[in-house]
Amino acid sequence: MSNPTILDKIKSYKLEEIAAAKAKTSPDAMDEKARTAPPVRPFKDALLQASIQGYGLIAEIKKASPSKGLIREDFDPVALAEAYAEGGATCLSVLTDTPSFQGANEYLTQARDACDLPVLRKDFMFDPYQVAEARALGADCILIIMACLSDGEAAALEKAAAEWGMDAIIEVHNQDELTRAEALKSRLIGINNRDLNTFETTLDTSRTLARYVPEGRIIICESGLETREDLADIARYGARCFLIGETLMRADDVASATRMILSNPLTAGGM
Repeated sequence: MSNPTILDKIKSYKLEEIAAAKAKTSPDAMDEKARTAPPVRPFKDALLQASIQGYGLIAEIKKASPSKGLIREDFDPVALAEAYAEGGATCLSVLTDTPSFQGANEYLTQARDACDLPVLRKDFMFDPYQVAEARALGADCILIIMACLSDGEAAALEKAAAEWGMDAIIEVHNQDELTRAEALKSRLIGINNRDLNTFETTLDTSRTLARYVPEGRIIICESGLETREDLADIARYGARCFLIGETLMRADDVASATRMILSNPLTAGGM
């Protein structure tokens, strides 16, 4: 047998986490928490509106990663959310996975309470229970990662998100996953330039796959974006929405770095 990949290891501990969470808070009890959560903020619509004239930016609150280790020492979800909002971000992404990213559920709630931006729960989702949990935390959108899900699992997560009034980003990083994603209803297609099995990153992934994304879908370019020139480059391939974490998280002045990376959008005429 081949050695387990990073994704295999993540799935293994995530399924254990889900079982433990269900033992602590029953699915019915979690549904009740989700029903009493603050109203959903429009995630997809915010991106669409921002991308008409400029770019839709999902700014990520991420303390660490498996490939890079600790990213930011002075990690404060409230201050980061405020800085991103001040810098012109459209939405937030908050890592809630603990073992690989040093995230926490409370980071999402804290960040969302600190600003008016819609928030993505960035985690590895396998069970509709996690979608109710995301809504209970205040999340407005979830991530559906095709690399670690069957078609049936992905469809069940998308259905659960719709039932809670949430949006879903369908994340792909190769042609096969994109083809599978097309069977789902969500308009948000995230192209991850990072291979989640090797953690190698190249913007060529977006350059290649963007041309195959069907009309009517909104492309979100994820990972490996460092400068406003990178954004203009990828915008030429049809992506006007971006998810950026590490580059902004390492900045001394997060609001200023956010403002800078958004400062020179490629206009429609330049595409």
